[in-house]
Amino acid sequence: MAEAFHEEEVLGKAYDSRLMRRLLTYLRPYWRVVVLALIAIFFYGLLQAVPPYLMKVEVDRYLDPTHHAQIPKFLAGFLSPNPMVGIMQIALALFLPSAVLTFLLEFGQDFAMQFVGQKVMYDLRKQIFGHLQRLELSFYDRNPVGRLVTRVTTDVDVMNDLFASGVVAIFGDIFTLLSIVAIMLKVNWALALLTFSVLPVIVLVTMWFRKAVRESYRRIRVAIARINAYLQEHLSGVAVLQLFNHEDRSYREFEAINRVHMEAYKDSILAYGLFFPAVEFLGVAAVAIILYYGGLRSLGGAVTVGTAIAFIQYSQRFFRPIQDLSDKYNILQAAMASAERIFKLLDAPVTIADPEKPQTLPRYEAPALATAAAGVASDDGRLAGDGHAAGNGHAQGHGDGVLTGARIEFRQVGFAYDGVHRVVEDVNFTIEPGETVAVVGHTGAGKTTLTSLLLRYYEVQQGAILLDGIDIRQLRLADLRRNFGLVLQDSFLFSGTIASNVRLGLTPGMKPISDDEVREAARQVNALPFIENLPAAFDEPVKERGVTLSVGQKQLLCFARALAYHPRVLILDEATSSIDPQTEYLIREALRRMLENRTALVIAHRLSTIQNASKIVVMHKGRVREIGTHQELLDRRGLYFKLYQLQYKDQEIKTGSRE
Repeated sequence: MAEAFHEEEVLGKAYDSRLMRRLLTYLRPYWRVVVLALIAIFFYGLLQAVPPYLMKVEVDRYLDPTHHAQIPKFLAGFLSPNPMVGIMQIALALFLPSAVLTFLLEFGQDFAMQFVGQKVMYDLRKQIFGHLQRLELSFYDRNPVGRLVTRVTTDVDVMNDLFASGVVAIFGDIFTLLSIVAIMLKVNWALALLTFSVLPVIVLVTMWFRKAVRESYRRIRVAIARINAYLQEHLSGVAVLQLFNHEDRSYREFEAINRVHMEAYKDSILAYGLFFPAVEFLGVAAVAIILYYGGLRSLGGAVTVGTAIAFIQYSQRFFRPIQDLSDKYNILQAAMASAERIFKLLDAPVTIADPEKPQTLPRYEAPALATAAAGVASDDGRLAGDGHAAGNGHAQGHGDGVLTGARIEFRQVGFAYDGVHRVVEDVNFTIEPGETVAVVGHTGAGKTTLTSLLLRYYEVQQGAILLDGIDIRQLRLADLRRNFGLVLQDSFLFSGTIASNVRLGLTPGMKPISDDEVREAARQVNALPFIENLPAAFDEPVKERGVTLSVGQKQLLCFARALAYHPRVLILDEATSSIDPQTEYLIREALRRMLENRTALVIAHRLSTIQNASKIVVMHKGRVREIGTHQELLDRRGLYFKLYQLQYKDQEIKTGSRE
């Protein structure tokens, strides 16, 4: 079952200096904030050693002065010989300089690093999303969406933990430990060594803890990725699951994946549950040793009562950073695993990119959409007005600009998705400006692949595709794709409004599409009546994937989107194959206006929809087998004739040239 869910690979090691150096580069824009946090952490660590020492001074000087303990000169000069006054001075020193400063320093460093962590998360997510948008479609063929969502969400969240409470906070624990160790050795090295005697056991416990948590954490990461991938796939296809009564089986499969995640977390909880009490137990053992040995030494006069009390407090403060460091280690190794996955994604090469020295197509300003005042559609679908005839591949539009079709040439084009088995091979044909060319053939013949290559979703591996005589690989992607409007069989709408879905693109002059243009585009594709019947018309909310709209309505909106974009070339990939006859009639009427003076490439299974095409390209097993008009291909009685017979076998075929 693991293979079915695109199992997440387990990569990397607990700590990788190369990854850490790369991660630290994300702190560079915020280095001033990080430096301030480090300064705050440094002084915070030093202050942790102050309260126990003040307690020692108070006990030895005022509460048990019989031992005549030595105190630093600056304190001796500052403190009053009067016990009442001296105790108040120590209490004020403990509260004001120590407690207040500790509060301010801890708040400052925590706020600063949380700020930096959020900034780094923001930057990382922008970088990942921007990179994902530039990757070719073959990358998404290999990587499930759920895994990519995990990268942008969960893995980036781990980076926030690293920067907010990991990489810099580690220094705080180290400073605290060093200051406590230094003052313990200075006050009484013998008691200090007794306190440190439990450290070897703590090291062994910590090594076990790190190993257990690292393994459980990696299992958790794998399980989360599988859960995301499974949810994305099965929630997107929930209608199919319900149709085939697959709910129970899907529930059991998800339960199995979810159980793996739970078991991994249970192991992690067990490790945490054993480690922290173990460190606490060893800390209490150290206190017991200090109480016993320090008490005996105090009775003999070798150790003051204040020193023994201070060491008890120091031992408690000494083991707390050790616990924190172990927890920080887990954050660190979690970040290494997430960073490895994030950087593997960011390092995925962008194989389809702008050329170093791009060529440019002749600039054109798209004309405004013709309105009823400027030109009306005649019975044959041609625009009348402005004194220009339609259908010649070059017409003056209403407004500032001339809309012309584009010349497209497929020259010995070959391509294989896996790099080995060719899907299209030696494809040669030309689409002249203003022509409507249809591509037909059996399923798997390579029809849709041609449109993907034309738009550079995939890169041509053999031959070339030319747009107005220029190899499309020599054009900027934005310049290339700005010339095309695409309508697919499966209409895709984004969450937003009707208007935002129609004005998804920009006009060729990179101008936003106006409200008037949105309305006119909807009118010309016969979508305006149903839009105006919606409660909020063009402001009607569109939910995810347009679930509140019918298939035909979504298709009409996609046609309006393509028209509002002012494309020179219109690509229709089975655009009318899944809609009702009435909607198809509306779309056909709209198409007659949309195709005016545009080059069109139509992928179709229904041969009735492309009989009026300028020419028809018949593909079979990735190769072009026939090219001609509808009537010419029927007269040849070749592959197109057989396809036509399959669709109309119960009708008499009139070719106009029969034997």
